[in-house]
Amino acid sequence: MSFTLLPEWAEQDAVMLTWPHSQTDWRDILSDVEPVYVVLCQHITQVQKVVIVAHDESLRKHIERLLADANVDLAQCQFVVTPCNDTWARDHGPLTTQNSTMELCVKDFTFTGWGDKFAAELDNKINKQLATQVLNPNCTFEPVDIVLEGGGIEINEHKVLLTTSECLLNPNRNPHLSKTELELVLQKELGAESFLWLDHGYLAGDDTDSHIDTLVRFAPHNTLVYVKCDDKSDEHYDALNKMEHQLRSFRTPCGNPYKLIDLPWPSAKYDSDGERLPATYANYLILNKTVLVPIYGDEKDQEALGKISLAHPERTVIGVNCLPIIHQFGSLHCITMQLPKGFLR
Repeated sequence: MSFTLLPEWAEQDAVMLTWPHSQTDWRDILSDVEPVYVVLCQHITQVQKVVIVAHDESLRKHIERLLADANVDLAQCQFVVTPCNDTWARDHGPLTTQNSTMELCVKDFTFTGWGDKFAAELDNKINKQLATQVLNPNCTFEPVDIVLEGGGIEINEHKVLLTTSECLLNPNRNPHLSKTELELVLQKELGAESFLWLDHGYLAGDDTDSHIDTLVRFAPHNTLVYVKCDDKSDEHYDALNKMEHQLRSFRTPCGNPYKLIDLPWPSAKYDSDGERLPATYANYLILNKTVLVPIYGDEKDQEALGKISLAHPERTVIGVNCLPIIHQFGSLHCITMQLPKGFLR
């Protein structure tokens, strides 16, 4: 019986976070970053559980104190204590598939720090600990010997998989596989029945080789939510303009164009070294009743919240200040991974 990756708006048990600590690249800005994680936990625990990966027992106790001080319901929090290199749960976390009888198969793909750019040996072991410590024993857990990150793919309710050529076909991932061979793998492991390959799109400061979740997101009813750059002087304009043209050419399995919702372009954000940071409103997180959207203290924040409300009218849209997060070149969706209904024991 075939299993298919669930779209992100499917009902969830929890969201997974891997908490930053002093042995990660966050060490110098932990005092700025941890409050963002606490705010995320406040919002998530209002509607579902949160699973927190903690580097060691000492960090777990520290996190519990932070959450208790912020009046987070600790009964809604589960901890997985295991060493970790970093915090990008979207990319080292599990991808959960489901079959027609609602059984879950949790896929553990290989994480290599986006093509061996960064140390990832510990992060690549987190999913096994997740399975040991919190996974429902009725779920199947299946290692997959293919390099794949959750931020690199999107899927909708029609089993259409959306990705970027720059990421999935990059020789730093699976050089032994052609595009056709990779599609066959994704059909087998994730139940994809058709594919949309995005050939354009770029975000300064991005280490992931153009993950789709910074550029274009699926929403229900054949909708694509995408970032649009309208500033011709911006370094992103050419690539994102070509991306928009390609999105307009995409067709659903029934042959119809997709409904397109364009997200505004925030003003450029820089770190203290003058390096541009990857501020994008596309990197939002869908929960059971809400959508958490990264905002950046920008005049376009409110417009972005309104556009995402159009894509998810049945959910409450909430902005979360993610300026501290983009200083490590990711955003809200990158540091989270949804765990569907039935995942937790």
